[in-house]
Amino acid sequence: MQTALIIFRSTFENSHPIIPVEIIFNRLSALQINIGIQQHRLVNAQSIHTSHQDQRPEPQEISLLVIHNICLPPNQFGGDYIKDLFTGQLDPDIHPYFKEIYQLRVSAHCLIKRDGSTVQFVPFDKRAWHAGFSAYQGRDKCNDYSIGVELEGADHIPYSDAQYLALARLSKELMHHYPSIGLGQIVGHNDIAPRRKSDPGVAFDWPRFRQMLA
Repeated sequence: MQTALIIFRSTFENSHPIIPVEIIFNRLSALQINIGIQQHRLVNAQSIHTSHQDQRPEPQEISLLVIHNICLPPNQFGGDYIKDLFTGQLDPDIHPYFKEIYQLRVSAHCLIKRDGSTVQFVPFDKRAWHAGFSAYQGRDKCNDYSIGVELEGADHIPYSDAQYLALARLSKELMHHYPSIGLGQIVGHNDIAPRRKSDPGVAFDWPRFRQMLA
């Protein structure tokens, strides 16, 4: 009987890795953190200032949420290079690709990293520079009335479970705080700039994400 139990336990652990209790507790605690919005900023999220922003022409009209992806260098995750780009501090000598982009003045309101942590760069009532030349439902200059959220990722690489969860929670909070953003006003960068952009790409599971918003 003891031998049988040892074999069963070994088989179970091999097919079902045991996660330490403290990790489970930390994950559950993270899900319960209030991410509410106060004065157009997320509560309990890291905030990094960037000068890559300006005033919206009509601050009261925020009616679109645009989902992007970004990773620096391409197809690599981690590090502070996205932050450096959004704050105008990207060192062109670190990677050959950076020489092509370090002078860009771009930003997003938020970045969701691979582990699901969220960084806010621009208050939601201000205009971030994320959409570029764009239009949605016959209206151009999407930066004027949209919120841009970057997922750390690439078109062809699956996003993490933590990112879907963080994006869904953030989207729900934005829809609540800015009621002009409905399900039909949550789009990809490819939807507003189809000839220029492809993100969030084929790897982004839109049905899964929309089901999480239901």
